[in-house]
This record gives sequence, structure tokens and C-alpha cells, in this order.
Amino acid sequence: MSRVALLLVLPVMLACSKKEAPPADTMAVVTEAAAPNVAGKWTVNVMPEGQDTVLLTYVLDATNDMTGWKLTFPGRDPLDVRVISMDNDSIVIENGPYPSALQQGVMVTTHSNMRLDGDKVVGTTIARYDVKTADSVRMLRTEGTRQ
Repeated sequence: MSRVALLLVLPVMLACSKKEAPPADTMAVVTEAAAPNVAGKWTVNVMPEGQDTVLLTYVLDATNDMTGWKLTFPGRDPLDVRVISMDNDSIVIENGPYPSALQQGVMVTTHSNMRLDGDKVVGTTIARYDVKTADSVRMLRTEGTRQ
């Protein structure tokens, strides 16, 4: 008889029990990372990795979104910059192929990772030269200041 009573009482207890709200889905709220405030003109120095010798300087015209960026070497027309990502304090850009400013008569494509560091933008650039020799890739360091 106790089994029958349990079978009768259990559904009533379950029906009268207070339903708890389901646990919050922590994956449901996705916030977009803030883009860095990089809008403006930047004077960027390019140096060999691990050295302070400036190889060349260019002007980077940046916006606070992924469109409208330009890179201008001295005495040249501006180049369009492809912004791959902007996120928190980091920016990834690509350029090229375009005529190299460091190796005459050679085309180059660059991939740069930069981040805001106080009032500067600092980072590294991988330059891939269109040559058939072992020195077709060069690692460079960049440091820019807002004009």
C-alpha cells in the first residue's frame, strides 16, 4: 500500500512545487569588442626587428572603422590599406602587392600586427618580397606617433 500512496502523492508534490527559472545562458550574451581609437594621421617608422635604425617612414591615415585607411610613402601616391581586424587595442592590416620602398624594382606584400601603447602604435610587419631568393621574407618593427 505504501507504493500506491507514493505513486499518488508524488505527482501532486511535483505539480505543487515551485518552478525555478532555468540557469542563465552565459553564451547568449556576446558583446562586441571595442575598436581602438586610432583615427587620424600617424607617422610610422619602420625598423629591422631588434634594432632602432629607421629604414623608412610613412604616413598612415586611419579611421575608427575598417574602411578608408591609406598608407603613403614619401613621394608616392597613397595605397589602400586592407584592415583585417580591429579589436580592443589591436589592429591587423595588409597591403600590396606594391613596389617596395626598401628594395628597388621588387614587389612586396605586407602583413602588420599593431597595437596601441599609450600615445603610440607599435607592432611588427612581415614583408614578403616577390623574389626567388632565400631573403624573400623580412621581419620589421613599426612604431608610430599621432601627428
